[in-house]
Amino acid sequence: MSDINLSAHGIDVDDVLRNATPAELYEEAVRVDPSARITRTGALRIESGEKTGRSPADKRIVRHPESEDDIWWGPINMEIDTHTFQINRERAQDYLNTRNRLYVIDGFAGWDPKHRLKARIICSRPYHALFMHNMLIRPTREELADFGEPDFVIYNAGQFPANRQTQHMTSKTSVDVSFEDSEMVILGTEYAGEMKKGIFTVMHYLMPKRGVLSMHCSANEGDDGDVSLFFGLSGTGKTTLSADPNRMLIGDDEHCWSDEGVFNIEGGCYAKAIDLSAEKEPEIYQAIRYGTVLENVVVDPGTRAVAYSDTSITQNTRASYPLEYIPNAKIPAMGDHPDNIIFLTYDAFGVMPPVAKLTPEQAMYHFISGYTAKVAGTEMGVTEPKATFSAAFGAAFLVWHPSVYAEMLAEKMREHGSEAWLVNTGITGGPYGTGHRMPLPHTRSIIDAIHDGALTDVDMTQDPVFGFQVPLHCPDVPDNILQPRKTWDDVEAYDEQAQKLVGLFRDHFKQYEEVADAEIAAAGPTLEPASV
Repeated sequence: MSDINLSAHGIDVDDVLRNATPAELYEEAVRVDPSARITRTGALRIESGEKTGRSPADKRIVRHPESEDDIWWGPINMEIDTHTFQINRERAQDYLNTRNRLYVIDGFAGWDPKHRLKARIICSRPYHALFMHNMLIRPTREELADFGEPDFVIYNAGQFPANRQTQHMTSKTSVDVSFEDSEMVILGTEYAGEMKKGIFTVMHYLMPKRGVLSMHCSANEGDDGDVSLFFGLSGTGKTTLSADPNRMLIGDDEHCWSDEGVFNIEGGCYAKAIDLSAEKEPEIYQAIRYGTVLENVVVDPGTRAVAYSDTSITQNTRASYPLEYIPNAKIPAMGDHPDNIIFLTYDAFGVMPPVAKLTPEQAMYHFISGYTAKVAGTEMGVTEPKATFSAAFGAAFLVWHPSVYAEMLAEKMREHGSEAWLVNTGITGGPYGTGHRMPLPHTRSIIDAIHDGALTDVDMTQDPVFGFQVPLHCPDVPDNILQPRKTWDDVEAYDEQAQKLVGLFRDHFKQYEEVADAEIAAAGPTLEPASV
């Protein structure tokens, strides 16, 4: 810990704690934060306030001549002007200047020294400082002494609201990024995840300009140095399947792929805590200890035990901890070029096979589509799945058009000989309500077969709907489930369900047809599957 002068950032508070230790931040949190509790295992439990999740509708990017042609403008990246950003920044500075004590965290985003970003977080809640102490890569004493000026600054004044009368403001919450000023301003939300994803947004913009692909995925490494990337939306098993006791974890959420290989952006993990148990997720469960931030969980006031199934505050309970809290984490969090790219989907329609091999064009199509499905609800025992599409398996964080990331992915796959796979962790044996979820042991066997090469030379058949290659055999997986049409009692019902899903894919992809190559568009599903 050391003092720091923040006058260059428009802040004149004298009492500033820079890179305080977790112990000091625990003491500060207990002293000033009524929601702070130390749990039975030593983690710091805290409440984020009114907002218990990100506020994507309140995210804004400054439209500036230097960057406006790069940005994928629309509902993901909404604009504000420079003047409005300056108003919000001054509002944040004014609030921070009223605090008796502030906290600064200086750290790095990106484990590769060639591409890392020096980030500075200025905040007024100790828990925000501890959170970013975990999530950024922690500098050594020598690196902190030589840190110099940051490349990017976050003003977290989340306890103070935005002014609704300010142009472009739609609520009292505003999360604003200026790439030209290399700054982010947070008003009206104390949810810590805004800082984490703010850094990711910046990396998502800067890295492609350097020829480095930024990705919303997890990554792990085998004993032979083989690297796999796991892309997938919420509920597909991205965290569970990448946390493999037989492989080293490079990271659970944010990575980059450079000319040298893969590197994690973060120094920590931000895991969902709902229904967490030692049986289901032992690595994460044992990481809930001293130094970990537990956000919005319910704690027994007597025993200080955490009720992980209690969602009375929010369903989005979270745990933030350093990467090294995972027993088989790889430090430094870097690896070689990926051997395997694995797209995970939860297909509630019961149409997709449990595993398929993709061509580079098919990989681009499914990467741009970012498909999974959720169950909308139940009415008198009848359920209807709902398709969800999120470009690059993380549209909320993209800055460039999705085709930019997809083209970079395909180029790197071709250059380094990476194989692409689609793995369905969803429903088999019929539609949702009739079929059942793919057994986790079968999915793990499929992932193992991808890693050990058992699916490389196996006989395959072309899926009549999606056109990709489906293995006829996989070790420790029954042959009959590998071709989903054969698992349905009513094959005509399967064909009807398949056509419904194909239509949803095609409708979604229409928005990308003008920028996608004809080969990519042709790599999607067809409307009239042949009978098998």
